Amino acid sequence: MTVSTSLFWQSYIRENNMPEIAVPEAWQFGDGTKAMGDELSALVVAGRKTATCSAYELYALEGERLPVVGQFDIVLNGDDEPVAIIETTKVEVKKMSDVTPEFSYAEGEGDLTHGYWYRVHEQFFTILLHHYNRPFSADILLICQYFKVVKIA
Repeated sequence: MTVSTSLFWQSYIRENNMPEIAVPEAWQFGDGTKAMGDELSALVVAGRKTATCSAYELYALEGERLPVVGQFDIVLNGDDEPVAIIETTKVEVKKMSDVTPEFSYAEGEGDLTHGYWYRVHEQFFTILLHHYNRPFSADILLICQYFKVVKIA
């Protein structure tokens, strides 16, 4: 955690008269590259991206906890600088093949169509799961997380 991330969180809790709460997790959307981190964090700041997803099995493989409603997270850009604080508003577990066009649109990426969303996420999860020697399937379970931006840097 960086000093700027901690200061950003402290300013949010002061502005909202919240009790001292531990600094939430800070992370980049995407594959960890600067380009994707910058692109997706900009969509969050612009209000276009209000949802995200990850493969359910990756949480266990990476020792991560599942998101819960009311959870705060700090979104980082491609330089690992805080750009927004988000609050999770809804979490669903769905097969990738059952993801709705409404969710695809809420992800805010590309041309906002379900076809675009499916193509890029199939490619993304195929690569990611390959690192764990796991196959991609349209039946993989996804954690579909909706959020709202509560502070922009």
